[in-house]
Amino acid sequence: MTISAEPLIYAIVFIGVLVLVEGLYLTVFGKSISLNSRVNRRLEMLEKGSNREEVMEKLRKEMHQHMKSRSIPLYSLLADKAQKAAIAFSPQQLILLMLGLSGLAFVGLTVGTETEVPVRAAISGAMGIGGVYFWVNNKAKKRLSMIEEQLPDAVELMVRSLRVGHPFSSAIAIVSKEVKDPLASEFGVIADESAYGRDMGEALKDMAERIGLQDLRFLAVAVTIQQQSGGNLAEILAGLAAVIRARFRLFRRVKAITAEAQWSGKFLSGFPIFALIAINVMDPHYYDDVMDHELFIPACLLVAGFLVANLLVMRWLTNIKV
Repeated sequence: MTISAEPLIYAIVFIGVLVLVEGLYLTVFGKSISLNSRVNRRLEMLEKGSNREEVMEKLRKEMHQHMKSRSIPLYSLLADKAQKAAIAFSPQQLILLMLGLSGLAFVGLTVGTETEVPVRAAISGAMGIGGVYFWVNNKAKKRLSMIEEQLPDAVELMVRSLRVGHPFSSAIAIVSKEVKDPLASEFGVIADESAYGRDMGEALKDMAERIGLQDLRFLAVAVTIQQQSGGNLAEILAGLAAVIRARFRLFRRVKAITAEAQWSGKFLSGFPIFALIAINVMDPHYYDDVMDHELFIPACLLVAGFLVANLLVMRWLTNIKV
């Protein structure tokens, strides 16, 4: 029995694509842009000599550039995720990156495998585009999760600042200096925009819509209502911080309760695929006797349909709205 090494080569090439994307990102924009870094990127840029207006314009451009490029064909599928992840690469750079990585994947598959050219081209394109999408999607999930975790502490810090007499603009500026990224740079941009004359409620609303978190929308609405009708903003934000923290705990509890069902659905859908790959690796001619049967293709399509239905049903059952 001969075991083919081609599936392993495909996996190595795809992992290489992901590592190369991350390496290029950190090389071009520096380690401070990494979500694993404790550095406040905005403050680091200011310390390096850039003036406040230049830093604000650069960060605002990065935060809004992807939403303006939704009209680019196929890029609309990636724009929302790239926006939430605040990817510093421009849309054009991401598209060129997909093409470049697809070319490198094609070279790797050409050297390591003997598949036909159309098949290599299709797989290389899927690896280049899929690798960048997987990387951006992972960045977006991680960044949103960190913002959700940081937000209650940030709001409570604003409450303490207001209670000792600071104006709300100063409270925002304090948050931008005391908390970590990614929330620090977001609030830093709001503080800079406010200093240059933008309405604070409007800036908070813009951030909430761009990031897409309900808790940020609550914050923007609370500040806007207080600006229009007055009231004790510290007490309003203290109550909001308690609500956000309670929602966060409830989200975590729901996630823990549904984790087993989610992984069960993924395993039940993924195991047949892995079994199929393993069978073809260990015995490439296993299905030769039945491939010419008239029901072979319909049966394959039926099984694929059941796998997709299983994923969708399990996702629907575990997607609990809070």
